[in-house]
Order: sequence, then C-alpha cells, then structure tokens
Amino acid sequence: MALSMRTLSAKTAAPRGFAGRRVAAVSNGCRVVMKAGNWLPGSDAPAWLPDDLPGNYGFDPLSLGKDPASLKRFTESEVIHGRWAMLGVAGALAVELLGYGNWYDAPLWAVTGGKATWFGIEVPFDLNTLLAFEFVAMAAAEGQRNDAGGVIYPGGAFDPLGFAKDSSKAGELKLKEIKNGRLAMVAFLGFVAQHAATGKGPLAALGEHLANPWGANFATNGVSVPFF
Repeated sequence: MALSMRTLSAKTAAPRGFAGRRVAAVSNGCRVVMKAGNWLPGSDAPAWLPDDLPGNYGFDPLSLGKDPASLKRFTESEVIHGRWAMLGVAGALAVELLGYGNWYDAPLWAVTGGKATWFGIEVPFDLNTLLAFEFVAMAAAEGQRNDAGGVIYPGGAFDPLGFAKDSSKAGELKLKEIKNGRLAMVAFLGFVAQHAATGKGPLAALGEHLANPWGANFATNGVSVPFF
C-alpha cells in the first residue's frame, strides 16, 4: 500500500525544471529562404526560377524564364512596369477624387489642341515642349540607373529615405513592392476595360455599384456579358 501511494505521488507531482545550463540556439551558418508558394497547388515549381526571387510563385507556364538573360530582363521589366502602374493608378484615382475629371479625358487636350492642366492649373507648355522635357528627364534617370549597373534596386539617390540600408527588411520590401505593382497593373487594366464598357471613371462606376449593387455591375453594363 505504501509503495502504491509513493508511486501515485511521484506521478502527480509537478515536474521539476532542468538544472543544467541554458544551451544557445544552434546554427550552422546557413540562411533558410522560405518560398512564397506555388500558384498552382500540387504542381512542380520551375527549376529555373530562383527561390530568392521576390514574388516567385512558380508562375512561368510558357517557360519564358529558362534563359537567364531573358529572366533578368523580364524581372527588371516587371518591376519597372509595376512602378509605373502604381503611379498611374494613384494619379487616376486622385484626379477623379479631387474633382478634376477622369484619367481618360486628361490627355484629350493633346488631340483637341487645348492646354494641359495639372490639378486644375494650366500648364504653360505645348505638347512638343512637354515631350522634350520628358525625354530628357527619362534619359537622365535611366542613365543614372544604368551607371549603377542597370539594376532595379540601385539605392543611393534612388532611395532617399534609406529603406534599402536595413538588409533584414530588404526582402520583405521587395516582395511588397512587386505584389503592389502586380495589383496596380491589373487594376489599371480594369480601369481601361471599365471605361470601354461604361464610359465612366473608376470612382464614378464604384459609386453607382455601391448605390445599386444588383443593377450596376459587370453583368449589366451591356458589354461584359452581351446577352444581358
């Protein structure tokens, strides 16, 4: 009986902490890179897409990135187009939100012979002058970028807030940029398709949809679904 009580007492007693020294985390000096995932669950990711490529979800169904030189060029082009798309989407929404028309009507002055405006302020330059200024400014910016090695993250003057200085957050920021860039490219494609179907800007169309969700949507605009 005494033996049984001692056994029961030993089983129910609270475990005591380990009395030895705390062991530091073991590291073999290797950095583990987590992949973003695969766009098609269950499929094999292309071997030619590096795991540390920002925003790599294994999407290359046409094998366009098999050639390393092409992959470098496509990667650079995607980031640059994404940056332009983010600026374009922000500008299109800002102009309409502030009541200065919409993105589609903004450049019509170049066709009708009018004057360009910037947030309601008339720009005192004609089309040729603006094109010449844009050509020089873009050439200078691209020249500076090429002098830095043609990279898409040159840093220096192109990183005035010093985001790239913290190497621990560089990967996270690159991933956020490419995600937002892809979203902006799809969004502006939606702006174009929406105006072609309805003749309205994104905020005007959004307002109509929120006021009448079932009566104002892609299926009732008479273009997206022709038989409605």
